[in-house]
Amino acid sequence: MLLIKSGRVIDPASKTDATLDVLLDGEKIKEVGPAGKIAAPQGTSVFDASGLIVAPGFIDLHVHLREPGQESSETIETGTRAAARGGFTAVCCMPNTKPVNDSAMVTSYIVERARSKALVNVFPIGAITKGSAGEELSAIGAMKAAGAVAISDDGLPVMNARVMRRAMEFARSYDLPIIQH
Repeated sequence: MLLIKSGRVIDPASKTDATLDVLLDGEKIKEVGPAGKIAAPQGTSVFDASGLIVAPGFIDLHVHLREPGQESSETIETGTRAAARGGFTAVCCMPNTKPVNDSAMVTSYIVERARSKALVNVFPIGAITKGSAGEELSAIGAMKAAGAVAISDDGLPVMNARVMRRAMEFARSYDLPIIQH
């Protein structure tokens, strides 16, 4: 167990912004109470968070993990290690991999690799178009089924209005957000 004492707890979901103690039991919050009012059970580690902010983990909606294909730049393991050190508990990785994440096969690879190597939750973003080339829609439904949480061609905006309109229609039918630059 871990008792985080006297930290400024900021939690937008519960509209909390107060100096509190937080008692953790493994990965679960066991108790939250006024500073100095929670007694640490025998054997509990205590961390003085005075002057520090205690918050839920952050989510980065736009990361470049580069795996598969560009592991010399970044991997799922190294990217998520950096994310964890920065207080992030989840990242959404852009489809700018080699091959581009424009199919269920690549999405599945990312999901499986993250399961074994990631230090935080990884949510793949599939490409809007094949090869992020902006001309032909990728397999949006199949990518969603494999674990994609959104679609984007990352830094390559879809310039063809007809293709983009079709992408929006497909995205709506699959309840997927589009991230467009």
